[in-house]
Amino acid sequence: MRRFCADTLVALFALGGAVGLVAPAAALDYDAAMKESQAAIGRVVGDYALTDSDGRRVRLADFRGKPLLVSFIYTGCSQVCPTTTKFLDQAVRQSAGALGANAFNVVTVGFNLPFDSPAAMRQFAKQQGIDRANWRFLSPDPGVSPGMTSAFGFAHEASASGFDHIAQLTLVDADGRIARQIYGDTFDPALLTAALREAITGGAAPAGALRNVVDRVRLLCSVYDPLTGKYRLDYALFIELFAGLTVLGAIAHYLTREWRRQRRPAPSRAGT
Repeated sequence: MRRFCADTLVALFALGGAVGLVAPAAALDYDAAMKESQAAIGRVVGDYALTDSDGRRVRLADFRGKPLLVSFIYTGCSQVCPTTTKFLDQAVRQSAGALGANAFNVVTVGFNLPFDSPAAMRQFAKQQGIDRANWRFLSPDPGVSPGMTSAFGFAHEASASGFDHIAQLTLVDADGRIARQIYGDTFDPALLTAALREAITGGAAPAGALRNVVDRVRLLCSVYDPLTGKYRLDYALFIELFAGLTVLGAIAHYLTREWRRQRRPAPSRAGT
């Protein structure tokens, strides 16, 4: 499936674990939360200031130029957030295998400040066994988290056990615009790969960049194999392309030869 819509996916909702002393609040209105999430699609997100798990300053605009996957978690969650993140790691591995490890970026953002500090995010990443060059764990600056989660359409409410929120993965395109919302602590990884591939091939490759041309061929010539659950190169496309070019070449050669033959002056006849 090349294109999929978030509103056709079944949303799987998660109840977070406890963090610190969180005062109970009204239960999350899931219908309203879904509407808020869907309303964010098409929105250009702001340039928020964050700190990564190694203490380095990061701007959200630093990730422009490639598709970006954004997930929100809180480090005190003992079940759903770790499970969702580990599954996302598997889906990212499959997408990277099909599209290239440098084709997109991933960020996990802790929304429960001050508990989701850079040190806490570093520990969370270590616990999930994630160490990828294109994946960073970030803590928003003080006061940034509410505006950032709202911009992404990520709704959450404090509860007696932690936070009540939707398990949501946001796909941001290379221009910083929200392109997709993917829901659930698990989902078909092929859908993520298809969405990323669409986001990558939606823009024109820079002229003269051989690597980009090769990557694009790899993207366009990969198909999903339901037997293996992975993307593979469709060599039939290469065969069809070669056959088509061969036929076109033969036709061009024939037409050129005929054109030259017709333009050749007729031999003169000697008088009798």
